[in-house]
Amino acid sequence: MSGTVQEAAGASRRPPTAGPPLLECKGIEKRFGAVEVLKGVDFSVHPGEIMALVGDNGAGKSTLIKCIAGIHSIDGGEVWFGGERVSINGPKDSAALGIEVVYQDLALADNLDVVQNMFLGREELYGPFKQLDETTMERRASETLKSLSVTTLSSVRQTVASLSGGQRQSVAVAKAVMWNSKLVILDEPTAALGVAQTRQVLDLVKRLGEQGLAVVLISHNLHDIFEVADSITVLRLGKDVARFNTADATQQQVVTAITAGTIDKVPGQQEGTS
Repeated sequence: MSGTVQEAAGASRRPPTAGPPLLECKGIEKRFGAVEVLKGVDFSVHPGEIMALVGDNGAGKSTLIKCIAGIHSIDGGEVWFGGERVSINGPKDSAALGIEVVYQDLALADNLDVVQNMFLGREELYGPFKQLDETTMERRASETLKSLSVTTLSSVRQTVASLSGGQRQSVAVAKAVMWNSKLVILDEPTAALGVAQTRQVLDLVKRLGEQGLAVVLISHNLHDIFEVADSITVLRLGKDVARFNTADATQQQVVTAITAGTIDKVPGQQEGTS
């Protein structure tokens, strides 16, 4: 890790994942004109791991995620995926690798139903006249929602406008994982949700990890993070300053890393050098 590197080591909630990380970013740099937003960031996540990415506003979280998603090109460093070095030059490259992002605005069309939203831009067609294969799309949408234990929808033909915030988030996540996804990035998935809706979304995040997907969770809600995340990476002023195993850390240590770039010593902690 770049900058002041401090890692809280110890037993994580899940058994350690064998093999290389699914996604590994090494020394990522990004500049906008004279402003250096990412300053040699190291970041990784394994299959089945729920990694929380935290930091204050302006820490570089959104920029890092947009580099991984292909929205921004990197100015330095390397991206490795599945043990191989890759070049991500646009969202199509990211999607081809199996990386899907669920942004805070969800990018759902209120006037379309659940099936139409899940297949928007990727519709199933048949016949010489390229007709919509509604039957196949409805079946696949239902199967995906069922596999994620999303049972709160009365019908996959409901319009998105009629859904609650938690149901919308569930549809957006299901849409992301339906396309042979390996890594799902969730940007503030519980923001502005009520207690019951938040519980619904957090349970869904847990199921993604249980199914072997790598999950990156961006959130300011440390309570949610400590409930579902296996590990936490802290960004501060464009640098990765700490990584925690959630089971061995406290919220106060994470807050200290976010605000000061340092953490209190914990048993088994390993310190690095810049």
